[in-house]
Amino acid sequence: MRKITLLSFLFIIFLSCSKDNEVVPEKEAPGVEEVTLNNEVNNFVWKAMNSWYNWQRDVPNLADSKDDNKNDYYTYLNSYSTPSSLFESLKHVKDDFSWFIEDYVAQQQQFQGTSKTFGFRPSLVRVGTTDFVVMYIQHVSKNSPADLAGFKRGDIINAINGTIMTLNNYKTVFNGYYQETSEFSFTEKDGQTFKESKTISQAVVSDNPVHLTKVFDNVNGKKVGYIVYNGFRSSYNDELNTAFGELKSAGVQELVLDLRINGGGSVETSAYLASMIHAEAGSDKFAELKFNSKHSQYNDPYYFDNTLNVYGVDGKKTSEETINRLSGINKLYVLASGSTASASEMIINGLRPFIDVKVVGTKTVGKNEGSITLYDSPTSDYTNVNTANSSHKMAMQPIVFQIYNKLGQNDYGNGFEPNILIEEWKHWDNILPFGDENEIVLKTALDDIRGLSAKSTYEVKSFERIDINVSTNKFEQEMYIDSHYFNK
Repeated sequence: MRKITLLSFLFIIFLSCSKDNEVVPEKEAPGVEEVTLNNEVNNFVWKAMNSWYNWQRDVPNLADSKDDNKNDYYTYLNSYSTPSSLFESLKHVKDDFSWFIEDYVAQQQQFQGTSKTFGFRPSLVRVGTTDFVVMYIQHVSKNSPADLAGFKRGDIINAINGTIMTLNNYKTVFNGYYQETSEFSFTEKDGQTFKESKTISQAVVSDNPVHLTKVFDNVNGKKVGYIVYNGFRSSYNDELNTAFGELKSAGVQELVLDLRINGGGSVETSAYLASMIHAEAGSDKFAELKFNSKHSQYNDPYYFDNTLNVYGVDGKKTSEETINRLSGINKLYVLASGSTASASEMIINGLRPFIDVKVVGTKTVGKNEGSITLYDSPTSDYTNVNTANSSHKMAMQPIVFQIYNKLGQNDYGNGFEPNILIEEWKHWDNILPFGDENEIVLKTALDDIRGLSAKSTYEVKSFERIDINVSTNKFEQEMYIDSHYFNK
């Protein structure tokens, strides 16, 4: 009996020990609820910027690991109420030129010079030491509402919609420049004596950037070609080539290229223009693009060429032409201003290794980088509009490459300083038409060809320039490459 009891006791102890040593599976953690993405376009913005942006490695929120955890990634995207606000948050502190596009169809039209506008470009100045502010007209687009109403370069306007501009109100009054219809009051040269008022309405304008071509037959015994070129728009490549055909036929020996209102445009067109200017370059390297490390396969040179592509306003190639190339141009005069940027500066930088480039006017913008349009098209790595998400028209125009010349120079981020400084705005009450031999900036270049001093004989009074954005087009200071670049 005692044996049975002892055995029973030992058996109970054994069972107890076995139970204590038994491995019990841990209970699974409660399921994590999946986060839903509020706006699919935000995903496009982040993915495309992560792939292409020039400063991708330097922006913490564009790190490749950012989307490793789906819930965390979606939570991050959902913290931005609009795709544009997300885009702005991803821009590097050095980036002044990338922008978000609400309607890429309208944007493509602007790339080719088509936009809704009054068709004139003003610049604002303070009248002496008074409180009055006026704007003088720098440029009028041909066949625009302003042109048809008789607006002229050099006209002076002191009031919009009946309100005279002063130092205290000019920003508010100038908003009339962006309205659908506005009344502009013109004055005499003093900027105060009323002359007349004209009311115009904005309209869709297609502005040919080849504004003026002219030959001066005897400047110190030389024929000097002069061309006013206001935008590197690929749909006008043939018009630009025709203009250089005229200069070539005239046998010009010097060239003055007026880029004062040219904020940039197509990189390809810039290479074509360089080819027109300097035939002796043959097929040498003009410039080279450098992308981020994810797209280094696209790092590719642009060469001087003998043939150019002609494009329609839709960006599609229609034909080819032999480039009219000038021979014997050893010095290029570039008339520049604070609006001269990107593809215009590319001309200066790209030609520097080959010929003497003399900048006349004021310092340029300093844009040595360029962009592409990115669409919501993941299958094409966001570059093909034909496969873009059809449910919206949003896109992006981020900086994606740096540009260098043949010698690897890229050192104009602060702009090109003029070789000869001449400030047009100081002569606001005596602005002459483009091509007038006495127009102050052109005259300065022609006088240099004559071997004369660049000092102006015109009396400069005490004036102050008013800095204000007069552009309705973000593209104005852009340098871009077309999508066909990636299909070469």
